[in-house]
Amino acid sequence: MLVKGLVQIYTGDGKGKTTAALGLALRAAGQGNKVLIYQFLKPPCLSTGERTALSSLPSVKIESLDIQWDMAKSPKDPRAISAAQTAIYNAIERLAKSAMNREFDVLILDEIVYCISKGLASIEDVKKLIETRDPHVEIILTGRGATPELIALADLVTEMKNIKHLFDKGTAARQGIEF
Repeated sequence: MLVKGLVQIYTGDGKGKTTAALGLALRAAGQGNKVLIYQFLKPPCLSTGERTALSSLPSVKIESLDIQWDMAKSPKDPRAISAAQTAIYNAIERLAKSAMNREFDVLILDEIVYCISKGLASIEDVKKLIETRDPHVEIILTGRGATPELIALADLVTEMKNIKHLFDKGTAARQGIEF
């Protein structure tokens, strides 16, 4: 459906990166595009409102990496890191084939930027996915820590900046708002 697919990045320390990507997914689906949202580090057992809502849209598919990742503990656990690296590599390889074959018009790689910044994913693998995709496929990358090299691959980069956050006052993530 798209004449030319671009590369977008939503990054920064502020809230709203995934939310912006999901808004784009809804807009794309509403215009007849097929959308795949692939969530890294948000396992299938994680019950989120977006998964529930998007499951009712026939042109939107949402998948996630099936590994257990604890944002506090796993980055210090060599076995968890190794398992994540392998699983992420395999997922990117599969997603690259999907993008090359234009199975979807829009491909959202949720939290892949964070994965690259923490060494869980290779920027070279993501660059290959971008460069070998069908030219009509739009790619959206989300997550904290976009590097200058990653930014150079994008056509559009939006930084979410944290000014004030409810977590700073100890408020926990709220069902239906943050997940």
